[in-house]
Amino acid sequence: MYRKQYKRSVVGENKLLGKYSLLDAWVAEYTEPMTQSIRWLQDEIATRMLQKLDIVKLEPKDILLIPDFTGVHSSFLTKRFPGIRFHSAPEGELSGFNLFKLRAARFWNSRMKSASMVSLNDYKKTGHLKLPSNSVDLVVSILLIQDLADPKHFLQECRRVLKEGGLLSFSYLGPDTAKELRSEHLAQQLPIQNLASPWDMHDMGDALLSERFSDPVMDMEFLGLDYDSDKVLLSDARALNLICSDYQNSIPATHLPQKLTLEVIYGHAWALGKNLAKVQDDVAYIDLNQIGRKTRNDSA
Repeated sequence: MYRKQYKRSVVGENKLLGKYSLLDAWVAEYTEPMTQSIRWLQDEIATRMLQKLDIVKLEPKDILLIPDFTGVHSSFLTKRFPGIRFHSAPEGELSGFNLFKLRAARFWNSRMKSASMVSLNDYKKTGHLKLPSNSVDLVVSILLIQDLADPKHFLQECRRVLKEGGLLSFSYLGPDTAKELRSEHLAQQLPIQNLASPWDMHDMGDALLSERFSDPVMDMEFLGLDYDSDKVLLSDARALNLICSDYQNSIPATHLPQKLTLEVIYGHAWALGKNLAKVQDDVAYIDLNQIGRKTRNDSA
């Protein structure tokens, strides 16, 4: 579908930045445009992101996919972690037969084990993931966080539903995404909109630590998308929420760029020490009720 060329952008190799690990950044150039649907992009990012789990020592039984879509990520996870059960938060755009197919696929992927369906739209309205606390071992979130008004709250909910020792793995678009559209003359003719949460990987690393995740690892790459058609570029920009969704793709008089740059940020972090109270002044406090008292019978 597309050809890839890689060239390295020197940002730092396995260096410790602040309190979290910063890995390499890469630039990938695509010589063919996206289609109006961004499914191939979701699949491409999911593949790269999930390959990073190859080095992670984890044996999950319950996995939350948020958002969940009919792409490659479920088969990858099924092969990587046989016997897992999928808890699915389908994309808001899925409905009718497509939603039924996704439900059936997840039931089959889970080896006919019952699993929860979580409404992504309900989460965006209520801020609550309809799952019990301490119920999943792994949360996988692909290209969602940039569209959330409050990513910190999302991190809190992920930590709540993760079991002790569980893992959050995610990817999202960073603030340098579509920098080609931010010129003054384009902004006057196009309904350009900023990402709901234009967080760079430093913001995310700090937020993960603030929400008591452990050992965050952040990674970033740039994807360069080349275009021969203004119409396709505008369709992709709308699909990625870079211009208003009701924009009808009328071509502006001004010259459009022939390329869009996507900043893709990856990361993962662990839910450890969930029984500890929130850290204050770098000191973690344990509730007295969590300390077992040794009795004479215990010592006998």
